[in-house]
Amino acid sequence: MAQFHWKPEDYLALMRAEVPDYERLQEETAAATGSGGAGRVLELGTGTGETARRVLGRHPDAALVGIDASEEMLSRARDVLPAGRAELRLARLEDPLPDGPFDIVFSALAVHHLDGPGKADLFGRIGAVLAPGGRVAIGDVVVPEDPGDAVTPIDGDYDKPSTVAEQLRWLGEAGLAARVTWASRDLAVLTGER
Repeated sequence: MAQFHWKPEDYLALMRAEVPDYERLQEETAAATGSGGAGRVLELGTGTGETARRVLGRHPDAALVGIDASEEMLSRARDVLPAGRAELRLARLEDPLPDGPFDIVFSALAVHHLDGPGKADLFGRIGAVLAPGGRVAIGDVVVPEDPGDAVTPIDGDYDKPSTVAEQLRWLGEAGLAARVTWASRDLAVLTGER
């Protein structure tokens, strides 16, 4: 898979310009992780730390392990995340996940870069690192039921969104009780509990 690199200093402005309801997606993804009680959390696609910052705000005692394929993005995330609470690692979504167990695994606007079999594989690996009673929260671009709701720019090469139904099925096959917690046009937040 080709890797596209954004400039960390431009990333947030680009996302706000191109992703309808970007702020709402971030808030809904963080809200889907619950509040308090998490000890160890894993973020897939940390980027500039925008989602992690919000999730850690909801889970004040949590320690974060975050992965991203861009060292430049991780460097920016280190600047905004609380010192001592975030261990950031250079890794791709296709790589083995850090050793669990994790109380929460979350991701925003990263999983759609995997094709269908890649998502199914990732969801299986997430299920394997979740603690009993753990939760996954994924906020991302999806293929909407109504083609007129496809409003987020998709390049068709690096961007490979799937339908909500497909992703709920793959989460279920990973042993997770899956549901949609928020959706708007071509954005959705999916959760799964172990």
